[in-house]
Amino acid sequence: MTPVESTNNTVFGWQELWRKEDWWAVWIGLVIIICAAVIFLNGGTIRPIAIKPAKWDTISTLASHFVGNFHWYLLQLLIWSMAFTLSAWMMGYSVRQFLTSFIFVYITSAIIFAIGAWEQAHRYNLEPPLVALAFGLLLSNLLRLPKWLDAGFRVEFYIKTGIVLLGATLPFTLIVWAGPIAIVQATIVSIATFAVIYFLGTRLGIDRRLCACLGAGGAVCGVSAAIAMAGAVQAKKEHVSIAITLVIIWAVIMIFFLPFASRALGLHAGVAGAWIGTSEFADAAGLAAAQAYGLMADASDAIAGTDDQAVWAFTLIKVIGRDIWIGVWAFIFALIATMRWETETGAPRPSPAEIWWRFPKFVVGFLVASLLLTAVASDYSYGEYKKIVEPALVGPIKDLRTWAFIFCFLSIGLTTRFREFAHLGAKPIWSFSVGVLVNVIIGFLLSVLVFAEHWVNLPE
Repeated sequence: MTPVESTNNTVFGWQELWRKEDWWAVWIGLVIIICAAVIFLNGGTIRPIAIKPAKWDTISTLASHFVGNFHWYLLQLLIWSMAFTLSAWMMGYSVRQFLTSFIFVYITSAIIFAIGAWEQAHRYNLEPPLVALAFGLLLSNLLRLPKWLDAGFRVEFYIKTGIVLLGATLPFTLIVWAGPIAIVQATIVSIATFAVIYFLGTRLGIDRRLCACLGAGGAVCGVSAAIAMAGAVQAKKEHVSIAITLVIIWAVIMIFFLPFASRALGLHAGVAGAWIGTSEFADAAGLAAAQAYGLMADASDAIAGTDDQAVWAFTLIKVIGRDIWIGVWAFIFALIATMRWETETGAPRPSPAEIWWRFPKFVVGFLVASLLLTAVASDYSYGEYKKIVEPALVGPIKDLRTWAFIFCFLSIGLTTRFREFAHLGAKPIWSFSVGVLVNVIIGFLLSVLVFAEHWVNLPE
């Protein structure tokens, strides 16, 4: 099959398997999970490789930890570097630039982990996701980092890998039980948000192709959806830039607003996770917000629920409920664009296969990961699972997942440069911002009032 290049240089065809971030995230995530499972079934664990800073109260304690475990951190860095650098090389990036940049990302992430492990961290709201984002924003906006460093700031690559690993910590039985509700809630919010952004934008006189990109970015899956929609409707390059910029601005705002608003309202962790899942526009930003609130819940008796409930509820809404619509929305608007908007004759019409090519493949990896771990743990009782499987198998995968998330959150900050946002016009800002308001309000009503009991009853 001959691959087809879209306007955003996304590869279609069999070359997807080794030239697309989605698939590399699947391969890296599943290899880690399979290796962990094989080692576990033979009586071992990958816990030493999944090392991260432990709780500390003095600098000397922290220093002793790093000195005593330096070889494990070095091995972990080597494994991450080999996996990500190989994939970067296969996708056409400079190996030297990527590797140098990734080492910087890893070392900075280790420092951020250490800050989050401080005993007084919660007192000062120093949750690692928020610290990573804030530190990245400070670096990128106060300093002029070399442009080539961007090679290792692969926001979507890291988050997709983390989501595949997340599948191994979320039982497939829970996906089957909670998935239908998640899809219903996500669909209601997504359709309402898309309709508001698109129709308000067209009434304001905005090009309908830009309106489609804005609607997809706000209603489905942030940057990925905006890019996929741009390719489907043949949007201009500046349309993509405007849509991505607005998604990033509001996603960053929501990373801070949603966790603190949820804490002020005293929301259960599962409910807050569902609200974040229906209110955030990007997987990376949403996971940062959900994990930040989950850490708040774990550290405070005033917030009911657990870290897992916050992250699971978010994932069910965002990954299962919203991300799977990328291909469908792109296909529908590709049909509209070619049959209604295109004036030239002979314009190629999209094939139903377009839905698959646009579909986020890391969702497949997420589901496979969940099935694999559910199968491995199926012979254990609940007590045995908590005593044996969780600490030796699930826990280390969860820690590696957290590393991938921190790589991502830091990269969001490092690639968000406010000086580049000057090109936005007032009309797109108004259109998208009204959609944001609708998104947040409807998401809150559905999460807190309509489906609250469902999200509160997620397993702990």
